[in-house]
Amino acid sequence: MPELPEVETIVRDLRPHLRDRRVEAVLSLNPVVLRFPSAESFRAAAEGAVFGLLARRGKFIHAPVSGGDHLVVHLGMTGTFTLEEGDEPVRPHTHLRLQLDSGQELRYRDPRRFGRVLLGPPRQLELARLLPSLGPDPLDRAFAGWPGEGRVISSSRAVKAVLLDQEVVAGCGNIYADEALYLARLRPTRRAASLSAPEWARLGAALTVVMKEAIRRRGTSFSDYRDGFGARGEAYESLMVYGRSGLPCVRCGRPLVAQRVAGRTTVYCRRCQR
Repeated sequence: MPELPEVETIVRDLRPHLRDRRVEAVLSLNPVVLRFPSAESFRAAAEGAVFGLLARRGKFIHAPVSGGDHLVVHLGMTGTFTLEEGDEPVRPHTHLRLQLDSGQELRYRDPRRFGRVLLGPPRQLELARLLPSLGPDPLDRAFAGWPGEGRVISSSRAVKAVLLDQEVVAGCGNIYADEALYLARLRPTRRAASLSAPEWARLGAALTVVMKEAIRRRGTSFSDYRDGFGARGEAYESLMVYGRSGLPCVRCGRPLVAQRVAGRTTVYCRRCQR
């Protein structure tokens, strides 16, 4: 599933190319992925709208348009959001096509259809619970003080489960939770309440480091993820634990182990992550 680095890469790719571009026509729209509003209302609001400056909130792409609405896209597990030439062949499972005044098309494709598309004022979408409440973002300057006081520090959950909670840290998923825990030398099964203040600080710093490095490498592509122009990311080559169960630890050489934590396959080193 695309996480913060993948979504951030797409937003940075598309931002300069979509700003001030007008939607000439909604060429196709599959109601299966459209959560709000109706297809008719979406078409009426989108056609003629002009894009503002794209942004990211957690794993959500926010594309503001004239009139105060945001086109919000969540990529689910297999979604891609790309800018393509209008004469390029349309690939199967393309659920949304927006024709721009540049002659290009903005296309949302999602084979497994776990993603979603929304259009409306952000506050309205939040009040309708179509957008979730999100925690602090590892790319924000204020994240240096994460997680602060309260329920996160006192949680009895495994620290891996805490990292996957979007209300605790926005944009973190299975890949970068494993990577951050490895960098911070913390075992994923540790109870959050057992971490000391220096360990929390180390983990927060590790989250920011692994996210920035993955963005620098344009995200992690296993099968479906593509950047804003349809190219694969290169961060897979730099992963230290995720997807490497049974392979030697890059620090100590001991074989990495896999375990289910918070319902997700989790890879770590028994020696380095005590």
